Amino acid sequence: MRPFRRTAAAVALAVALPVLPALVTTPAGADDGGGATPVTTAAYDAAARKGAPLKPRGGKYRARVTRTKHGIPHIVAKDWGSLGFGQGYATAEVAICNLLDTLITGRGQRSRWFGPNARYNDLVSVDASNLESDLLFTDLRNRRVVEKLFKDPERGPGPEARAIARGYLKGINRYLKDVGGAKGISDPECRGRAYVRPGTVKDLWYGVYAANLLASGGVFISAIASATPPSLTDPGLPDVAGLLGLSARELDRRLPFAKAPAKKDLPTPAELRARLGKDPESGFGSNATAIGGAASANRRGMLLGNPHFPWSGRYRFTQAHLTIPGHYDVAGASLIGSPGINIGFNKDVAWSHTVSTAYRFTPYEYRTLPGMPTTYLTTSGPKRLKQRKVTVTVRQGGKLRKVTRTLYRTDEGYVIDDPGKLMGWTPLSVFAIRDANGEQLKTVDSFLQMGKGTSVRDLLRRQDATAGIPWVNTIAADRAGNALYADHSVVPNVPDAVVQRCLTPIGVAVKLIAGLPVLDGTRAGGDCAWRTDRDAARPGIFGPKNLPDVVRRDWVANANDSYWTPNDKVRLEGYAGIIGCEQCERTLRTRQVYRYVTDALKKGRISHRKLAGFQHQNKVFAATLSKQNGDLGKVCRAAGGGSACTVLAKWGGRDNRDARGAHLFREFFTRTPELQRWKVGFDPRQPFDTPRDLQENNGQVIAAMRQALAFLKSKGIAPNARLGQLQVAGDRGAPAIGLGGGPHETGNANALSFSEAVTNLGRLYPVGYGSSHIQAVAFGKRAPVARTILTYGQSMNPRSPWNADQTRLFGAKKWVKFPFTKKQIRRDRISTRVLRARS
Repeated sequence: MRPFRRTAAAVALAVALPVLPALVTTPAGADDGGGATPVTTAAYDAAARKGAPLKPRGGKYRARVTRTKHGIPHIVAKDWGSLGFGQGYATAEVAICNLLDTLITGRGQRSRWFGPNARYNDLVSVDASNLESDLLFTDLRNRRVVEKLFKDPERGPGPEARAIARGYLKGINRYLKDVGGAKGISDPECRGRAYVRPGTVKDLWYGVYAANLLASGGVFISAIASATPPSLTDPGLPDVAGLLGLSARELDRRLPFAKAPAKKDLPTPAELRARLGKDPESGFGSNATAIGGAASANRRGMLLGNPHFPWSGRYRFTQAHLTIPGHYDVAGASLIGSPGINIGFNKDVAWSHTVSTAYRFTPYEYRTLPGMPTTYLTTSGPKRLKQRKVTVTVRQGGKLRKVTRTLYRTDEGYVIDDPGKLMGWTPLSVFAIRDANGEQLKTVDSFLQMGKGTSVRDLLRRQDATAGIPWVNTIAADRAGNALYADHSVVPNVPDAVVQRCLTPIGVAVKLIAGLPVLDGTRAGGDCAWRTDRDAARPGIFGPKNLPDVVRRDWVANANDSYWTPNDKVRLEGYAGIIGCEQCERTLRTRQVYRYVTDALKKGRISHRKLAGFQHQNKVFAATLSKQNGDLGKVCRAAGGGSACTVLAKWGGRDNRDARGAHLFREFFTRTPELQRWKVGFDPRQPFDTPRDLQENNGQVIAAMRQALAFLKSKGIAPNARLGQLQVAGDRGAPAIGLGGGPHETGNANALSFSEAVTNLGRLYPVGYGSSHIQAVAFGKRAPVARTILTYGQSMNPRSPWNADQTRLFGAKKWVKFPFTKKQIRRDRISTRVLRARS
């Protein structure tokens, strides 16, 4: 069936029905050596109190900040509060405007400063008006969500996390004081702006909470803020005529009740997945590869990690090295506004993260009483929706005024009204979201504990004890030669048996199309409630034994596909469907990431240099497949490509910046219909060899080549142009630096995206997204050996010397030798400063 018709058929079935009740294969719950019984959160909190001091003696923060080449800060302090103080100050020096924007968002004041109708797009999952964002965050603050989590030892931050966050905020505020406020900021983006003012610790924690919601509540901000009961003129239904395949006139004759205008047309499968945060075209993702001792040249573990994140906004990284002598010594990178290190290494273990396929929420569908859309049914009888009046201050026409809206909630969470996701508020039912990451604030704890890990197993135990990793897999390697893959992120405990029993008819459609279960809200307090595992850190989420992981001595990797294939031989199976799919197709990027390893191992063990080299090979896996049997050339000649076909034949299948013909292939391949590309379809028995064999005689494939040639001609771009002339840095203030790399859709592991660029927009491919904080880490006899690159530079300020210095290195395929030992830091030192302030 065609995708749209398959969607329509599934939803039509839902509307018509009442609510319905050779490989190494590691099954769910088996002991594969990866997981372990976690130490409790209380035990870690007790250990924290016996470790490094939380607060400075004498009531004054003190941190020594040494900056080395490229502006990397090495922060040394004697207590957690002072460590955070140094990190917050150092981050403010390079990203103050971004930090202030994050605090304003967490404060629910975007409309006050930027106007209610302007869009807030975090470049990952949130695309809402400022007013919609403020309505949600103002209500969260009115409900004191963060404050209540602070009082819950299972769900709220521990003592070290609280101390480092308090110091971090103090560091931001001290920086603002030291530069003299708004007028002293050198970054033109926020220099002299009225919104430049000190923040509070509460603002920071609401910012952290917002990041937790990236893959859950963030997807639904507009649907929460705009949820309104159905009416005769706005019944909240999808396009019934399109759904049933009828003309509007025929529908009017057969179904008079459907005269009212629909809120939204029925989405295609791809649109639905994208709206639920699973957009295959999104640049948001990551690769990570961990090599074990059986495959590495020095018999120790190694790691290559590369998150594909925005080059601007909330989800941009800064690098740092944090040390409390004798207690904590971790380097790497963290998202702006996030205390601690998110991705990094210490002397014994290195780790990275990739975006997981698991869902962090479940929608519940509640039947409402006839004519009473704000009263819903439960097993204990009818209930009224909780109605909350929320008032936001907005700026319009230079004046401030108040806007009040009503938000609705059930016991499970916020009501949504989103026909575009097949979850509109209709006269028959209403939907609400239960959000697992909305019920925890342990993320900072998890990252701090991981930084103390002494091995990959210890790292995972610490992660499990806090259970605060919100939406990513973990890939790690250690000094002893172990390699870990784990998806031990926060996942609602909804086993497949519960899904089968509790799916609503709409839920059948949504699960079929997007893998998301929509459960019966009438029984949300009974047999459709989230479960609790005995080994889970808190109620409502899966415990470690029901989450996928494996420790290997050869290698593991992930490139945002599900947990099913942690390497080319191992299969993890038997896990709940809400975590991801099994026996499902792997992306071209995954296949390329794995091919780098398997091809290298054919020639022997993998060295640190060779592992780091994977990053810049820039192989395009789609081209590898398309060139087989001369198929690409046949398509080009059939399209009348002429001399362009010679260019493609000479092109080596890599997205290097000196490559000629790479852009032509890219334009061709991204135009080919996905279902028409390959002769050999996906075979779960050969997940890394299928699909394959380009359909060189397919009319639509040939048409894609004609379109690509015509497009480039219309732009005045020759088929033999060098890629580096067309593909340049596009983040704020960046010079037009030519870059290698390419779209993840074509199978380039060095993934770059072009839709979010803000400068150099006259070039064909201005880069504003993709490869970000890249680290290639090995272990020497006493210390880690790290090669890193922060692709967009340490500073967001165009006037800073650290704004584009690493971008130039990235374009030239060079690395920064990250200084970790005292000797290395002294060698690369460019400045040292001791910061002090009252705690």
